[in-house]
Amino acid sequence: MSSPTATTDVLFIQGAGKNVHAEWDNKLVESLRRELGPRYVVRYPRMPNEDDPTLAAWRPVLERELVSLGNGAIVVGHSVGGTILINILAEAPPPVALHAIVLIAAPFIGEGGWESEEIEPRADLAERLAAGVPIHLFHGEDDHEVPIAHVELYARSIPRAQVHRLARRDHQLNDDLSDVARVIRGDRPTR
Repeated sequence: MSSPTATTDVLFIQGAGKNVHAEWDNKLVESLRRELGPRYVVRYPRMPNEDDPTLAAWRPVLERELVSLGNGAIVVGHSVGGTILINILAEAPPPVALHAIVLIAAPFIGEGGWESEEIEPRADLAERLAAGVPIHLFHGEDDHEVPIAHVELYARSIPRAQVHRLARRDHQLNDDLSDVARVIRGDRPTR
């Protein structure tokens, strides 16, 4: 039985681009912290070479962060951060039992999506992810950075994932992660 003051770790992996950590995705993290409240500890590591991300550069940071999470943690990846996160999770199971995986506006690597010199398309993505861990895919319908078609590609690749298409929301989900927080808390599904 957990104590009433127990907290849940949430690891938020930023997207890519110049000053994204300090000037863009920090607004997403602030929204998520505000919406989740004190029972959740949102961790937001700065990823190296954010304006020119590579799997090789981000992997060690991500692996260190995953090792330091408690069981029942939730991992969230935005944009390229989501793409790198899901592919690292597919390569090897995390060292802790995750409560959920959340991707926000993540580019899909593979047929119909984007190409990558480092990330190989995976026909077996769903099978390589830990069974029983809920996967939520959020995408704004007004995203001009990563077309909404990418969430459909993920949905086909990971049939058990829940897709949340958000009307009138952009790549940054208008800096409002209230829908994501509701899903993390288990309040009610979004549409």
